[in-house]
Amino acid sequence: MERRPTLADTEAARRSAGESVLLYITDQCPVGCAHCSVDARADGGRVVDWDVFRDVVAGIRELPGLRSVAVSGGEPFAEQRALPYAIGEFAAAGLETVVFTSGYWARENGGAPAWVRRVLPLISTVFLSTDGFHQGGVSGPRFVSALRAVRDAGSHIVVQALDEGDGARDAEALLDTAFGPDWDRWAETKLITPLRYGRGSGVFAIRRLHTAGALAACSLLGSPTVRYDGVAIPCCNEALITGHGPAELRTAVRGPADVAAALSGFRRDALLTVMGSVGPGGAARLPGFEALGEGRFENVCGGCWKAYDIARTSPAAARAVRALGGMLATTGETSGRG
Repeated sequence: MERRPTLADTEAARRSAGESVLLYITDQCPVGCAHCSVDARADGGRVVDWDVFRDVVAGIRELPGLRSVAVSGGEPFAEQRALPYAIGEFAAAGLETVVFTSGYWARENGGAPAWVRRVLPLISTVFLSTDGFHQGGVSGPRFVSALRAVRDAGSHIVVQALDEGDGARDAEALLDTAFGPDWDRWAETKLITPLRYGRGSGVFAIRRLHTAGALAACSLLGSPTVRYDGVAIPCCNEALITGHGPAELRTAVRGPADVAAALSGFRRDALLTVMGSVGPGGAARLPGFEALGEGRFENVCGGCWKAYDIARTSPAAARAVRALGGMLATTGETSGRG
């Protein structure tokens, strides 16, 4: 794999319909951070039905126009069989691969297990996450070992840290320890907003609530997620990935062709078309959606979920959103959906 996407490359792919997809490969994670947005645990769900998993991987490989596959969890490296299999299949298909990890697999005194050293060169870009929560399970020396192992494998590095306190300074200090003052030759940093999902819902406070009209259209509906156990969702919302939210936003897949069919179904969904073009504010102006306009939401996801609740119970609202969604699909006025 010659191309090593930068942070800007990966974010652009997520916002371009059909260019990227996320494989959520496991609910397991041995680190057990108190703020985990997907509530991943050491005893969390993992690949047990290999027929389903192989079909999921094959279905992703066969998606037309796909350029990049991101792999997350849980901790992807907790899947010592499934991760190498998936990365190998995607690399063989000429797809870029982006893996999100804590780096727990590295050794305190340097290096990494042989199986990790074999899979790392096939990964285009590695996002390594660090913060005060991670450091209880992934020490500074272990994280530095992970950084060096990824650099030695030739993958591009993005270090993620929480946008709180000394997050940025701490991330740069680890990079300086690993590579010296010219660390930006191999890596870049990204600050991320704390998420109030999973265990994070009991750690982080709500910062602000917004009216539906203040929420922008969803820009990430072009980058769907497929779980290891055969569930597809149209976006990257952590709560949806772990089984919460509207049932309409989860579709079971049981064969390679089902993956493309599920994602095509999401692209045809009238309410998702509305969310990707005019957002909750546009939906709130439709007949039957008055309660949406009266609500307050933490983000666009909350507005989207409320809109589905309304459309499910109000025939008038359902008719209105079908009409608007059909018009927007015909004129191509969508954001992040193509």
